[in-house]
Amino acid sequence: MLYEADTKTTAPSVVLADFPIDPDPFAADLVAGVGEHQGDIDQLIGRFAKDWSIERMPVVDRNLLRIGVYELLERPDVPVAAVISEAVELAQRYSTEESGRFVNGMLGRIAEEVRPER
Repeated sequence: MLYEADTKTTAPSVVLADFPIDPDPFAADLVAGVGEHQGDIDQLIGRFAKDWSIERMPVVDRNLLRIGVYELLERPDVPVAAVISEAVELAQRYSTEESGRFVNGMLGRIAEEVRPER
């Protein structure tokens, strides 16, 4: 849903509202949460992305980072290791050859700042 919102340049809440079936509650929470906090999330990603603008990132990577950052900031019930591991696995499966390492490095550095107690 976030991929769709990004490629159509529409709000995640619109995609969520127009989804033809009731999405999994956890997925709906992620989409709604990323949409609600996207400005802050993108600003944080941009601050940690050395020599990369968020617009230049592959769409899959950008949205996996958004989900990961949302979970790190707003879902303390999700362990840091799980956030990073899931994002890396999805990046390796659905994005470029380098995406797993990129997502791992970005989320690891962001987690050190926003959840230093890990």
